[in-house]
Amino acid sequence: MRYLMKAFGVYALYEALLRRSVSRDEAPKHIAVILDGNRRWARQNGLSIEEGYRMGARRVEELLRWCLDLGVNTVTLYVLSLENMIRRPKEEVETVYKVLVESTERFLRDEEVRARGVRVKVIGRKWVLPAEVASALERLERETSQNNNHFLILAVAYGGRDEIIQAVKRVAIDVGRGELSLGDVNEHVFSRYLYTGELPFPEPDLVIRTSGEERISNFLLWQIAYSELIFLDVYWPEFRRIDLLRAIRTYQARSRRFGS
Repeated sequence: MRYLMKAFGVYALYEALLRRSVSRDEAPKHIAVILDGNRRWARQNGLSIEEGYRMGARRVEELLRWCLDLGVNTVTLYVLSLENMIRRPKEEVETVYKVLVESTERFLRDEEVRARGVRVKVIGRKWVLPAEVASALERLERETSQNNNHFLILAVAYGGRDEIIQAVKRVAIDVGRGELSLGDVNEHVFSRYLYTGELPFPEPDLVIRTSGEERISNFLLWQIAYSELIFLDVYWPEFRRIDLLRAIRTYQARSRRFGS
């Protein structure tokens, strides 16, 4: 017990020091997270895949509060990719759906999140989701639609290449209708046709991927052209506040050149 108390005290001190080293004024406006490692964490700890995803969902709730406390305006989470919907076992995908529905219901009951004015937006092919899942996500968007202080973006049934293709199709439709001139299409105009086009901060300043993997996996391919990328060797269910603070501290120490 004394060892645990001492360890906790050291941890708390280290977290406090990290917190002081992170400038709220220079905090990222938009953080995107690839939530990786739920299954491996569950297997490592002798738990079911469902328990792994459920623990990951709880960690998401903590992450949102940590980001709100730090003044982050927008958080985007890679919840379920189109590729995983196709390639993963049906039972596992259904588990993700189950946990996702549970999480939406819990989010809507969260008075603190509601009081802070968090608006939820879901990006991806919502129309291919099971009716129960699509309904839960639509309700989440609808009941938070009047909030504009902060944004939580959930990428579900999402693929970065698919998003760009869908945007190209919408541009072509507007050009065909005469509502848009092809000569007027540039990066700024095109970005408005993406899922994130209406957000005040559509492009993430910082992208974090957990589990030690160092790849983007078809996530926000257009939006992260100039984002800072940080890969952490920790499974998502184990992600702690100090991991977030470390990532932000690293982000603040970098010189962003935006391609120059």
